[in-house]
Amino acid sequence: MPLSTARLSGPWAAGTVAGFLDAAVIPLRLATVSPSGWPIVLSLWFVHSDDLLLCATQRSASVVQALEAAGRCAFEVAGEGMPYHGVRGRARVTVVPDERLETLKTLLRRYVGSTDGGFARRLLERRTPEVVLRLDPIELSSWDYRDRMADA
Repeated sequence: MPLSTARLSGPWAAGTVAGFLDAAVIPLRLATVSPSGWPIVLSLWFVHSDDLLLCATQRSASVVQALEAAGRCAFEVAGEGMPYHGVRGRARVTVVPDERLETLKTLLRRYVGSTDGGFARRLLERRTPEVVLRLDPIELSSWDYRDRMADA
């Protein structure tokens, strides 16, 4: 389900959630269960695109196997400091190849500023296959304590 049809709770309307996800240049925290039954939590760069949340990682990453087995995850996008506000949710996940590295390039431009620097080139020149984690939210919950924490 796209953001616009996901079940919403919390103070923000769908447009505010989408605006926050568009503007938040912080990692998404993703949680799933490994095939062994143990939880996995990791932080990944993300971009909000066409009502999906897209992340990129190497095909060999252990989270890829876990997400392919589970087909679902939970996530949170929120800063570390006060005043606390953000979005969390649950999503269906599909893993698709990123053979032309388009999603990785988008993420590099978003988080690093370009695809030209040494760090970006090292990521783009790796020989291991990249995949896109496509998170299709089914539930979204926002929270916003900025007003009540204004004097904190």
